[in-house]
Amino acid sequence: MAEVLVYVDHVDGAVRKPTLELLTLARRVGEPVAVALGNGAADTAATLAEHGAVKVLTADAPEFAEYLVVPKVDALQAAYEAVSPAAVLVPSSAEGKEIAARLAVRIGSGIITDAVDLEAGAEGPVATQSVFAAAFTTRSRVSKGTPVITVKPNSAPVEAAPAAGAVEALSVTFGDAAKGTKIVSRTPRESSGRPELTEAAIVVSGGRGVNGAENFHVIEELADSLGAAVGASRAAVDAGWYPHSNQVGQTGKSVSPQLYIANGISGAIQHRAGMQTSKTIVAVNKDPEAPIFDLVDYGVVGDLFQVVPQLTEEVKARKG
Repeated sequence: MAEVLVYVDHVDGAVRKPTLELLTLARRVGEPVAVALGNGAADTAATLAEHGAVKVLTADAPEFAEYLVVPKVDALQAAYEAVSPAAVLVPSSAEGKEIAARLAVRIGSGIITDAVDLEAGAEGPVATQSVFAAAFTTRSRVSKGTPVITVKPNSAPVEAAPAAGAVEALSVTFGDAAKGTKIVSRTPRESSGRPELTEAAIVVSGGRGVNGAENFHVIEELADSLGAAVGASRAAVDAGWYPHSNQVGQTGKSVSPQLYIANGISGAIQHRAGMQTSKTIVAVNKDPEAPIFDLVDYGVVGDLFQVVPQLTEEVKARKG
């Protein structure tokens, strides 16, 4: 069976969930070969093997931490040349998409971004995408070269499938361009204690109907009871009620959780484009004509300040 390269997103050896989802998808089209780079790369092997990686290629060098994405592209290209894979899968983060795009240009291949599903096809892997502000679903494949595909988080289940996970050192030669942009300082992001928005299995969002930053605690309390991330519509963000980093929508972040709860959000196309691929959508809005209700699996017509606290209390009660 052909091998499939999987780019590993990890933090000091702790593998992030989107990579484990990629391994599930990779097994549909070939044998996963993971590529782990940077500090702690070798520590990822056990987790990757547990989830189906037949081989783990590792490399660590100061360049991965000191410069932007080009050293990682150099390494992924080295892995590509060593393996000659049937496809290359990369998480659909901002960095992941830049790495994938640069690799595709270097190897003369087509690229598919933000796939939400992947399956084997007679002429290569077939990717499913949600396109044109989530108005259409397409199935497509790369017709030239080795497919480079980025996949949205929460697009596949995490499934254990123990494999050999043999660790091999990857030899990487960095080009002159690798040192073109140096990182001179870092400021750690303050942790809210909640999941990363784009990776969360549950997202609870608030919109114009929240009517002020001082009221967002209602949304946060429901999110915390569910172990969810907090999102916000563009209207709420533009009004200064919640940070821009939490915006869900066409000009914000695109999410695809198992459960999305929209509170006080009308459902304009800008917002829908960022959350329409969610598996189950629930909306609370006092306007029965709100466009969001055309999209939902479950809708509650009511005042969010009455509905959401009751829901929060019910969730807490059921959790015991």
